[in-house]
Amino acid sequence: MVIVTENCGKCKYTDCVDVCPADAFREGKTMLVINPDECVRCTACIPECPVGAIFTVGELASDNAGKQRAEKWAAINRKFSALWPTITKIKKTEQSQSDSCKSTRKAQ
Repeated sequence: MVIVTENCGKCKYTDCVDVCPADAFREGKTMLVINPDECVRCTACIPECPVGAIFTVGELASDNAGKQRAEKWAAINRKFSALWPTITKIKKTEQSQSDSCKSTRKAQ
């Protein structure tokens, strides 16, 4: 299972949606989530996220604290992907254009 975590809520970049072959991303006001029933687990979105917010559950669950974090974010992704609309194209968001978020982008 591929999940979006808390770092997305800080800046909400949408680079990841452009590479998703399954259109599994959903857009909320402050972050994106992945619909686990539509995700094909290709992981193409992981390196596209400029703030490192996307992981597989296995990547996070290396210890007990990581397992709890993975379970929490898997539940959040599942819950909100059922409520929020699909996003399939990159777009500039108010958050991603803020000065504080521009400085958080990983080197590309």
